[in-house]
Amino acid sequence: MKERHLGRSGLLVSRLGLGTMTWGEDTEPDEAAAQLVAFAEAGGTLVDTADVYCDGRSEQILGHLLRELVDRDGLVVATKAAIRPDGRYDGSRRHLLRALDASLDRMDLEHVDLWQLHVYDPATPLEETLSALDEAVASGRTRYAGVSNFAGWQLAKAAAWQKAWPGRAPVVSAQLEYSLLRRDIEREIVPAALDAGAGLLPWSPLGRGVLTGKYRTGIPAGSRAAGDQYGEFVRPYLDEECARIVESVVTAAEGLGVSPLSVALAWVRDRPGVAAPIVGARTAAQLSAALESEDLTLPGEIRAALDDVSDMSPPPA
Repeated sequence: MKERHLGRSGLLVSRLGLGTMTWGEDTEPDEAAAQLVAFAEAGGTLVDTADVYCDGRSEQILGHLLRELVDRDGLVVATKAAIRPDGRYDGSRRHLLRALDASLDRMDLEHVDLWQLHVYDPATPLEETLSALDEAVASGRTRYAGVSNFAGWQLAKAAAWQKAWPGRAPVVSAQLEYSLLRRDIEREIVPAALDAGAGLLPWSPLGRGVLTGKYRTGIPAGSRAAGDQYGEFVRPYLDEECARIVESVVTAAEGLGVSPLSVALAWVRDRPGVAAPIVGARTAAQLSAALESEDLTLPGEIRAALDDVSDMSPPPA
């Protein structure tokens, strides 16, 4: 698998990341092990988790696998903090540094490679929140720092603050939802990330699974949209406009002789500023299908057609 620099930092990451949000809930440890081995054998390096994923179980499973199954030094381990177990946002220095220490304990690691603020906390002064990133880098508990789910102005403000004084930890990543079904970030967040030198790490690059085409004829039993927990997460992308985009992806895939999944991933992977889409698979078979996208580069005319059909910008006034 090819690698890219994460933004304007020196950190190299595989151009596809492995998400672990379901590890410990929908994905059992044995299945997680199969995913991680397949990912590493394919040349993947970036593995993304967070302290709140499955109440810390995701980090625990990852830590066990790093000790028992794969070479930790060959991976770029990324985690996040700023959400309490009860769902409240907390960007205080006290909470963030305690959360980082707890993450390191769960994974049995001395440091992570990338530590990101999971959300923007409007109740805490941003300079206090960012001081936790500085402390984490200065103490060696993380090598790099980034943000997640920040609005464009929030990302720009954080990046500018960090650049304003020598020795502060630069913002090298911005993790956020981005796919053919979710392009609104191109208006403000992508330009802010490009200007700040932060590499984009898109989550849900398959449009919450809809871009695979599995919902074209209805909601399959056992799918995420069929359940209570994830149903509301998926259903916003089951409208007529999204269906039109999915059909275009399917048509492109049929013409290229590949899967719709590969087309959707290749499209977002090669957008300006993107370092690595984060793919969260429930099974090793699903991950294997995602890894096949590595060999696909979309022809210019197909990319242009997908750009056109998925353009959600308002018409000129």
